[in-house]
Formats: sequence, structure tokens, C-alpha cells
Amino acid sequence: MPHSSSDITVLLKAWRQGDRNALDRLTPLVYDHLRKLARAYVRKEGAGDRVDATSLVHDAFVRLVDARAVDWQDRAHFFAVSARIMRRILVDAARARAAAKRGGGMNRIDGASVAALDNIPAPESDRASEICALNDALNALAQFDQRRAQVIELRFFGGLTVEETALVLSVSPQTVMRDWRLARAWLARELRRDES
Repeated sequence: MPHSSSDITVLLKAWRQGDRNALDRLTPLVYDHLRKLARAYVRKEGAGDRVDATSLVHDAFVRLVDARAVDWQDRAHFFAVSARIMRRILVDAARARAAAKRGGGMNRIDGASVAALDNIPAPESDRASEICALNDALNALAQFDQRRAQVIELRFFGGLTVEETALVLSVSPQTVMRDWRLARAWLARELRRDES
């Protein structure tokens, strides 16, 4: 995240107070970073069906611009909300695809698939139901451990690095890695339990 936290925070607060000029100055600062995240996501996807990075960013940005009522706290808050919006876009697309393809039924993923959290399937792929199952498990995790759920959301759906995630959550990179490992193990166990 190349721009200082204070620059983005000042612009977010000015935008929240109705300064349209602030949004115009904010857009290239955050939009470029959102595009970087989406491109990283597409690279992780590998061969086969891909999520269009430009469409993902545009959909997320439109939803962010429409979120005028949000009381933006700082850059970290903005990128956390951005990751959550990207997650919703991906899950909604995956659910629609699964419903159209299977008459509404969705398969659960096996716990071993959680180990490959860096290789998320595209919402329009045959493995799109995996996104839905992961989303359900992630919602369950958030019920009792919000920060670990946020780590997964920021890294997996938001494409943030360990260091960026640490900045967003105001924790150390070591804490992010510990939360990442523990959350992945919990998700694997939860998904295996759902299979049986």
C-alpha cells in the first residue's frame, strides 16, 4: 500500500463529509491497490476458468462508492471493507453458478482443500461450490473468533500479504501467521465435519 495511511484516512473522512473532490483524489490511491489485489487473485487462480480482475474491481469499487454511509475510520478499515465486498461478490457469483448448474444444490469441499487456500476457484468454475462452503465455514469461525476470520478474509478473498494484513488488523506479522495457521486448521476440521 504505497500511500500513507494518513493521506487515505484524510481523504476518506473528507469524502464521508460530502467532499466530492476528496473522492476524486482518493480513487486513484485505492483503486490501483484494489486492482493489484484482483490481479494477484487472478494469478493465484492459475489455468482454467478465471475471474476477470477488472470486473471484480469495478464491482467492488461501485459498491464501495455507494457505501457513503460508512463511517470510515482509516485506510485499514477501508481495505477490510473492500476485502469483505470482494468476498461477497465472489460468493454471490459462485452461488449463482452452482444454483444454475446443479439445480440449486451445492457440494461441500473436503478439509484437504483448505490447505490450498492460495488457489481459490473462480466463481464460474466447476469448483465454485467450494467458495460457498468456505464462506459458510468462515461465517461460523467469525462467530467465535472474528480476528482469525478476518485474517482468512483479508488474505484469501482480499489478496493481502501477511504484512498488509498485519497493518490492517494492527497486529504483528507473526500474529497473522499464527492466526492463518490456526484458522486454516479449524476450517479444515469444520469442513470435514460437515462432510460426515
